[in-house]
Amino acid sequence: MTGQLTIGRLAETAGVNVETIRYYQRRGLMDEPSKPPGGQRRYATATANRVRFIKRAQQLGFTLAEVEGLLMLDDGQSCRETRLLAEQKLDVIEQRIADLARMRRLLKGLIAACNSGGRPRSCPIIATLSGEQRRNAHGI
Repeated sequence: MTGQLTIGRLAETAGVNVETIRYYQRRGLMDEPSKPPGGQRRYATATANRVRFIKRAQQLGFTLAEVEGLLMLDDGQSCRETRLLAEQKLDVIEQRIADLARMRRLLKGLIAACNSGGRPRSCPIIATLSGEQRRNAHGI
């Protein structure tokens, strides 16, 4: 095909499924070409780049709303604004990592308390999750 792809071929080229393309269209992240009478919609081959851009941005943690903003900055002149968005996303990711590290530490402590067998009447994990202890030694 010379520069024109069916939705199936576009999905294959971009490494996504057809429903992903349709979803992006519903969200307004990409245009839906008109359908010729008795024919199939055709997408420019460059559209695959846009789909890959969206997927890569999602893989970096950007929401589709944020991706929409990034797409508006795709003019080659908005490096500062793009960098600021990336810095904000990095701050969110670093906070998530800190939260996950805290959860990991707490769960390890609860598992260790459970393994110690020092509490014959109730499981420390269940007791903590049930709120039986106000603020236990594990900080939950």
